Amino acid sequence: MKAETTEQYIEQLTDERKITVGQLRKVILDNLPKGFSETLSYGMIGFVVPHSIYANGYHCNPKQPLPFISIASQKNFVALYHMGLYANPELLKWFTDEYPKHCKTKLDMGKSCIRFKKPDQIPFELIGELCSKMTTKQWIEIYETNLKR
Repeated sequence: MKAETTEQYIEQLTDERKITVGQLRKVILDNLPKGFSETLSYGMIGFVVPHSIYANGYHCNPKQPLPFISIASQKNFVALYHMGLYANPELLKWFTDEYPKHCKTKLDMGKSCIRFKKPDQIPFELIGELCSKMTTKQWIEIYETNLKR
């Protein structure tokens, strides 16, 4: 997919995926604390800490802002990448404990990737709560602590 904006990214998806990715995007935008910016990065819709807040950027490529959450339409699923889950064991425990209360299906998750194969099984309310749990300041502190290890 070649897109330069989040709107172009969504427009190129199938009708079902447009709805799903659009809903995830809205939930994230409605719940993320102030300071994060929406962008298209690494071929996904991304929510990042902009250079205006964290001038160092992402250590792998300092020209890129610090990534936090991304949404990607993959071949067999929609993925939500939440770097805070990977970097913060307490947040990961909270999420994995809460997930079964919101969803009947088993959690399909990698280190920071939550995979949703069926759009009707996405726990949007839980995703919204997850997105609200970390400020840019908290994410930067966790990121820098983990980077220095």
